[in-house]
Amino acid sequence: MVDAEPQIVRALAINLMALGYQVDTAASGEEALKGAADHKPDAMSLDLGLPGIDGVEVIQGLRGWSSAPIIVLTVREAEADKIEALDAGADAYVTKPFGIGELLARLRAALRRAAPADREQPTVVTDDFVIDLGAKTFTDREGHETRLTPTEWSVVESLVRNESKLVSQLQLLKEVWGPQLRTRDQQSASVHGADPTQTEPDPAHRRYFITEPGMGYRFIRSYSDSDTS
Repeated sequence: MVDAEPQIVRALAINLMALGYQVDTAASGEEALKGAADHKPDAMSLDLGLPGIDGVEVIQGLRGWSSAPIIVLTVREAEADKIEALDAGADAYVTKPFGIGELLARLRAALRRAAPADREQPTVVTDDFVIDLGAKTFTDREGHETRLTPTEWSVVESLVRNESKLVSQLQLLKEVWGPQLRTRDQQSASVHGADPTQTEPDPAHRRYFITEPGMGYRFIRSYSDSDTS
């Protein structure tokens, strides 16, 4: 997230982190380029009016090596500014002030477009089971299928599509039950099926769906004997 206005950065970061996103910030064009090189973000939001290197120059610099989605958030409304940013390689252009709902929708859409590999190669193979995201099947290596409920499948699919990344319980619940999940429903929802560890070959000794206490879950395709849950 690149913006010279601290209050905007703070407000957006709070909203995004509450939904389970990890957020890095920068206040200048130079910081943006260095941060992107260091952290390899999945997506970026970027103001055009930055101190130092201008936002359009940042986009041009990023497009030399990165295909991560870039969403421009700026007060500039002129058509010429929009054309320049989009021609430089931006994926979306949002003018300030804007609603957080619009930004989140554009972010989700940009991330979906940026992940064609998940749709083209939906099969995940481990030492113990095979998950076919396209066919929605979960089978062991002998071909015996484990029947999952819709809720169980949603949990597994969400973690597998975010392989190696930490997915918070709140993010997981919202992806399974949708944005209509209310705060007072979270505890009861978590009791009814939002535990991916039941798909493990040996739930008492988890190898793939790892619990991060107090934080969430993580799917790891490969493991070593020294790994702990």
